[in-house]
Amino acid sequence: MRVLSRRGTPVEDAEVVRGDLETGEGLAAALDGVDVIVHAASSGTDLRRPDRDVGAARRLLDAVGGEPHLVYISIVGVDTISYGYYRAKLTVERMVEDSGLPWTTLRTTQFHDLVIMLLSVLSKGPVAIVPRGFELQPVDTGEVAGRLVELALGEPAGRVPDMGGPRVERVEDLMRAYLTAVRRRRPLVRLPIPGKVAADFRSGLHLARGNALGTRTFTDDLLDRAGPGGTITPPYDLRRR
Repeated sequence: MRVLSRRGTPVEDAEVVRGDLETGEGLAAALDGVDVIVHAASSGTDLRRPDRDVGAARRLLDAVGGEPHLVYISIVGVDTISYGYYRAKLTVERMVEDSGLPWTTLRTTQFHDLVIMLLSVLSKGPVAIVPRGFELQPVDTGEVAGRLVELALGEPAGRVPDMGGPRVERVEDLMRAYLTAVRRRRPLVRLPIPGKVAADFRSGLHLARGNALGTRTFTDDLLDRAGPGGTITPPYDLRRR
């Protein structure tokens, strides 16, 4: 297995090639002789530049030699929710489909890591803020990784069924579970969010109802992550981007 890494960070049982999808550096070496590419890189935490994913995918496709199987991970709802990052993901989906390469695309619901990061930010103050009427279907990243491995080892399958977590849950219930895990007391404030994008999310266009392929719940993950005193380190932080 070969991994493209911008920092060259070692990965167990893998050859690491240092490179950057932003510049194209190292792509030729990373792609040399490969039969399968799993394209999982994303700039989703940089909300100011959602089209970075499009440029990165274009550089990747331009550097590909031969006809490797290209596996791409996307998001449930990218074709129905009018959100800049989602539109960029949909553009990349279409680039993959039109690339002439054998391809497979998997759309998933919200990763546990993303939900933890959002809840940690929304509960930093004296109250915990939750968007009114929103539901999420958190899915475990390990289970998604396992599904990607299955797809990468299989034949190109085009657009495969969406993958979601085992439960569709109200954001306020997820917040309560998070506050319990981190041993923090906060009153909940349900904030109405205006606009078309918020309406799309309230309508559930981002959910994979009927495709709950994941089995690990958000609460299961919280219990395993909580350290002494209920400490949970956010997986990533929007404020640092």
